[in-house]
Amino acid sequence: MILLILLAIPLGAALVSVITRNDKTASTVTLLGSLFVFALSARAVLTVISSGNHSLTAIPHWVVLDSLGALILILVAFVSVTASLFSTGYMNFKKNGGTRRYHTNFNLFIFSMLLIPLIQEPNVVWISVELTTLFSVLLVGFENTHEALEAAWKYVVLTLMGAAVALLGFLVLYWAAHTAGVENYTWAGLAAGAPNMSPVLLKGAFILILVGFGAKVGLVPLHTWLPDAHSQAPTPVCALLSGVETTVILYVLLRLIPVVTAVPSIHAGTWFVVFGLISTGTAAFLLLRVSDYKRLFAFSTVEHMGIILTAAGIGGASAHLGGVLQMVGHAVTKSFCFYAAGSVLLLTGTRDISSVHGLIRKSPWAGTALLTGGLAIAGAPPFALFLSEFSIIRSGMHPGDYLAAGLLILFITIAFFAIMNHVSRMVFGTGTEKPAAAYGKLPVSVKITLIGAVIPIILFGLYIPEPLHNLIKLASAAIGG
Repeated sequence: MILLILLAIPLGAALVSVITRNDKTASTVTLLGSLFVFALSARAVLTVISSGNHSLTAIPHWVVLDSLGALILILVAFVSVTASLFSTGYMNFKKNGGTRRYHTNFNLFIFSMLLIPLIQEPNVVWISVELTTLFSVLLVGFENTHEALEAAWKYVVLTLMGAAVALLGFLVLYWAAHTAGVENYTWAGLAAGAPNMSPVLLKGAFILILVGFGAKVGLVPLHTWLPDAHSQAPTPVCALLSGVETTVILYVLLRLIPVVTAVPSIHAGTWFVVFGLISTGTAAFLLLRVSDYKRLFAFSTVEHMGIILTAAGIGGASAHLGGVLQMVGHAVTKSFCFYAAGSVLLLTGTRDISSVHGLIRKSPWAGTALLTGGLAIAGAPPFALFLSEFSIIRSGMHPGDYLAAGLLILFITIAFFAIMNHVSRMVFGTGTEKPAAAYGKLPVSVKITLIGAVIPIILFGLYIPEPLHNLIKLASAAIGG
């Protein structure tokens, strides 16, 4: 029952946002709904951890939460809280208009992302993935500028083309399962019946789904929409898109690992490593040339999705554990990075890196947040992403996969120096800039969000709470670690 209530809350908040005529009511209901979702998600996660079979069932074979899904659920719930809180002080609806439209689509977007880790039937998961596109595209183009509308169109066209390819993959997967006599067409049923499936059909389905959903995740060369959409959307939406939506879609690809690894001739690990390294390397070099600090963090998302996919391809308990930890670290860190970027945008009115100087002197809040976010997302110690990336690289060297590990070290190093070069110039640099009086003050809700969102970034690099540590181990075991 708790899982069904989880799904009902954002739908209820969306309904209230539609019918209310009070802007404050829509904002308050959205925030309260996100808080309730987070509280119920935490309770559901604790139930999954403590139960004997590490799962929580609402509708057998349909709505079931297991350990891997629980990890994704809590990440979505946490970022939705911070994004809804940040929205209350950040969004200028008098300028943009559409308060009810924003909060309606915001809650529906949250609903669609919550649905994916709860659904066990792969074809319905595909529908849920496409719902995330449908509900988020209006948020991407919300500010109604030429750039925002262009980004929204590019987003919807490219990801829907990928969706068509992925749909074909799921149909082939169903064909393979049906001919193999799989009775329960669920993730668990597919993993159990994979050894009896046709290798040709299974490999075809895997490649089609990887390519199709790779467009949604932002894997190179299907990534071109991502920096536009993730930079032109309002900052709270950017935090959701880069922080958790890409992770949620990547979760679907990770679900295929127990299925495809049952047939060694598919060489799924090689496909993951190749796509992962190409994405990581391309993003690392693009980070050197970026001129928009929101695009900086968007390209960083492409890099991190590639790192996680590479970890999945390397395989083994250590690599999968590092990949899952990377997912956690990326979700909380990237959302914070966009909150920091949004704070800078509120104060300066520009996204141009070269136009921002001396933030630490003009606005200690924004300067400190941007520096912290830059260090954390670049993988500096003692933040969580340093630990996860070190674990992934070490796991690559252990089985002798030196080429993948070496390239990963190279690309991560390039990305680190690219990010810190841009961020340090913005935070500490000097140049022609607005006077201090022109910077104004950040809204209280923005400051509260920055404080709340930075806590897990610092904490997880030094200490991972036992429930979360157990959940990470269970989630990595679910994908074969």
